[in-house]
Amino acid sequence: MTWKTLDDMDLDGKRVLVRVDINVPVEKGKVTDATRIEKIAPTVRDILNRGGRVLLVAHFGRPKGKVVLDMSLRVTIPALENVLARHVTFVETFDGAEAATNDVVLLENIRFHPGEEANDPAFAAELAELAQIYCNDAFSAAHRAHASTEGLAHLMPSCAGRQMEAELRALEAALSTPKRPVGAVVGGAKVSTKIELLENLVEKLDVLIIGGGMANTFLAAQGAQLGKSLREPDFEQTAREILEKAARTGCRVILPVDGKVARSFGAGVPFDVVPLTAATVLDEDQMVLDAGPQSIAAICAAFDGLSTLIWNGPLGAFEIEPFDEATMATARHAAALTTAGQLITVAGGGDTVAALHAARVADDFTYISTAGGAFLEWMEGKTLPGVAALEASA
Repeated sequence: MTWKTLDDMDLDGKRVLVRVDINVPVEKGKVTDATRIEKIAPTVRDILNRGGRVLLVAHFGRPKGKVVLDMSLRVTIPALENVLARHVTFVETFDGAEAATNDVVLLENIRFHPGEEANDPAFAAELAELAQIYCNDAFSAAHRAHASTEGLAHLMPSCAGRQMEAELRALEAALSTPKRPVGAVVGGAKVSTKIELLENLVEKLDVLIIGGGMANTFLAAQGAQLGKSLREPDFEQTAREILEKAARTGCRVILPVDGKVARSFGAGVPFDVVPLTAATVLDEDQMVLDAGPQSIAAICAAFDGLSTLIWNGPLGAFEIEPFDEATMATARHAAALTTAGQLITVAGGGDTVAALHAARVADDFTYISTAGGAFLEWMEGKTLPGVAALEASA
């Protein structure tokens, strides 16, 4: 990696424009989860401690280039001040940001300006006039080629913030230069949303564990008749091609060998554990809702043989009992290996993060990404415009 960090910059007496992601949940005019705000605190404090001043630039919602009062960032000021333990000045216009002399300033929702998402060079130049240094600390927006995520890096001295730096280093260690053997858990509902991810991973992994509804499509592609289980018949050929590619590249694919099968979807409904093979035939009203005990044992055994594990997606209907067992049990086993120093674990994706918190092991994983789309695109092997711009400016 060739991008610069805050350690490479002279911050004393400089105003630093910091692109952050504080697109936080809000109810009744109050921030209900300040996690994303807490994540930017190390960058802000580092800049201030080294004599710099901070201009925070962020988006909130999708106003599509128009002023939408319900999407004003003003609502985040109390939470920002609480986390940073200092006054934060809110300004609505570029003129206000330029005139402000306070240590920490928050500019109004950058997506109120049509030039932001258009990555308009003139708009980026206006932003560049507000500071002497650009710091991108919003990996979650790095897959967007917007003025504040990509354009600015070409116009002024640029670096990665602490959160961006941590994210990039974790992903580099997990996929680009991993400690081998390296494996991944890929779960969730649909193969169709993760084709590029799977095609990229089978070229780089030693073990690929497929779970959730998407595993049903792979099983059906091998001949299993799975009743009314969630699956995608139009992507069975794709599943076969991915399995063939994995065989060519030497990536071992692990699919469920048994599953919890029920006739209705709900908490505490009756279920049976049945073998899952190419010859499995379920009744028309039966559906697979979770991996079974033999599958859990096989996945945990696979973890035991790995040095690095990437995780994206649950292994079953983890939101309700008893169909959360596979996700919970395997997550706890991965966490135990991590705390024992035997495994590096990197996880990302909304459902994944929720599942790890539900299993109470989120703090035990080596790194958890909250970046969503950017995390997926990185795993798919795509170039992220925000990262590429930092590399180009280094």
